Amino acid sequence: MSRRPGRGARNIGLAPVAIVAIILYGMFLIFPVLQSLFLSFTDKNPLKPDINFVGGDNYAELFTDQRLLASLGFTVVVVIFVTVVANVIGLLFAMLLNRTTTNYKIMRTLIFIPQVLSGVIVAFIWRSILTQGGLLNTGLQNLGLIDTPVPWIGSSGLATLSICIVVSWITIAFATVVYTASLQSVPGELYEAARMDGAGAFGRFRHVTWPMIAPGTTITVTLCLITTFKLYDVIAVLTGGGPANSTQSTAFYLVQTAFTNNRFGYSSAIAMLLLALTAGVAYLVTYLLRKREAAL
Repeated sequence: MSRRPGRGARNIGLAPVAIVAIILYGMFLIFPVLQSLFLSFTDKNPLKPDINFVGGDNYAELFTDQRLLASLGFTVVVVIFVTVVANVIGLLFAMLLNRTTTNYKIMRTLIFIPQVLSGVIVAFIWRSILTQGGLLNTGLQNLGLIDTPVPWIGSSGLATLSICIVVSWITIAFATVVYTASLQSVPGELYEAARMDGAGAFGRFRHVTWPMIAPGTTITVTLCLITTFKLYDVIAVLTGGGPANSTQSTAFYLVQTAFTNNRFGYSSAIAMLLLALTAGVAYLVTYLLRKREAAL
């Protein structure tokens, strides 16, 4: 005769799983953040045996480091460009591909491919396209549109634009999938009611589609911001931060400071700044978009 489990066993439930999750969360997120915070108040250098407490010197240096300030400016430009372009084009693609036929499902799958590829692979692909003798310049020269190769990643302005386009190409894939899911959750009855009220295509978008996909907009905008703020891999492969350090993101400068200049303490201060900036902007944007959702 089998024995029924006791009350204590029934009450345990998923507690062991939750405990394991909390332990892993602490080990791989909380502890590294606290360790980085501690190092940001030191002059940690892997080439020196001693670690000295320097107080707020590293944080004071943040405001006078011209390369850091330039990297912040570049990062903000890329964040704004990518977030706007990815959301606008992603929504347009989603509206075009919001069909249930097999052909449209295949096209949605193809559009999502850039998102599942590694950023390093994407950067190598685009590097072969954008170099002086790459596919883009070769094609334009064969068509007679240009006489000499264009330095797409060899001049400051064009390199910045190239990075923005490449990162947008990746994030558009994610935005398209999120907006497609949001569009498919809109009840068809709302569109029928809008048609009966005499609303045209723009009116249906403004009064039905736009309010109903508000949660999807919140998700896409927030994740685009967070992803782009910590951009590193695409820049490392595509331009290496050049030319003349003009395309160094804050994350790229952080890694270079730590592993090229061996300034672990100062790089930890940069990491804390980047964490605070990303968290603050993400919280503010999420708050405003959630408030917009409630108002719609």
